[in-house]
Amino acid sequence: MTIKESVKKYSRLLKDITHIPNKEVEILILHILQKNVIWLHLNYNEEFKEEKLLEKLVKKRATNYPMEYITNKASFYGEIFEVEKNVLIPRPETELLVEKAIEILKNIENPKVLEIGTGSGIISVMIAKEIENINIIAVDINDDALNLALKNAKKHQVEDKITFIKSDLYQNIDENFVFDMTISNPPYIANDYKLPLNVEFEPKNALFGGKVGDELLKKIIDHTYNKKITYLLCEMGYDQRKPLEEYFKNFKVEKYEFYKDYSDFDRGFSIKFKKENK
Repeated sequence: MTIKESVKKYSRLLKDITHIPNKEVEILILHILQKNVIWLHLNYNEEFKEEKLLEKLVKKRATNYPMEYITNKASFYGEIFEVEKNVLIPRPETELLVEKAIEILKNIENPKVLEIGTGSGIISVMIAKEIENINIIAVDINDDALNLALKNAKKHQVEDKITFIKSDLYQNIDENFVFDMTISNPPYIANDYKLPLNVEFEPKNALFGGKVGDELLKKIIDHTYNKKITYLLCEMGYDQRKPLEEYFKNFKVEKYEFYKDYSDFDRGFSIKFKKENK
């Protein structure tokens, strides 16, 4: 059986799982053979000798198991990152959070940043790649996430700019550290929300933020303000703008803004606290 015939045969098993079944079978073939797309197109009519393994992986994907956990890779901000089970899979909309942060940080000399809930490390790594003289502390409560984040930092050669610490919010952060910005893509889904089937495979503690969903977001706002950190950037749920905007009134805020994702849903916010809070 050729690669072309294999794609045609096994894509049928994924037609109800994804809108790009052929493409996903090709991705799995490339993963198995450790080849790139150019090679694939040059060898599309060549014999494929790994059909049994392909069948196994396609059937696994057919259960809605995430492709990223099968290939252990995800694309983010034009770069490839390592992904592992038990760590949240990077989402394209988080690129917007990174863009907002870079826009602010490029105007701060030798900025110091705290990332809450680093996961696979994508936010800290991308910021470190884009901002020359930066010092980042990235925390998470998940040992698997911290190990993966360090792996990604080394892969992208920015490990000297990032310190990874196991911590629940600011719990294990030195009181003497002074930061210019807190950034976070925290859990913000309400506990009773029914997840899509593919998301069911991801770690729940990286998704659910409490009974309402915005509890952790509000804690991060509280801590950032009390620690006298000027900027806070967070991703959030599409329906959380109004309650968060009301919550901002409890603090001395110089300015804030919300931004939308690629589907035009409210997806995050940035706050600049007033300097007299320092």
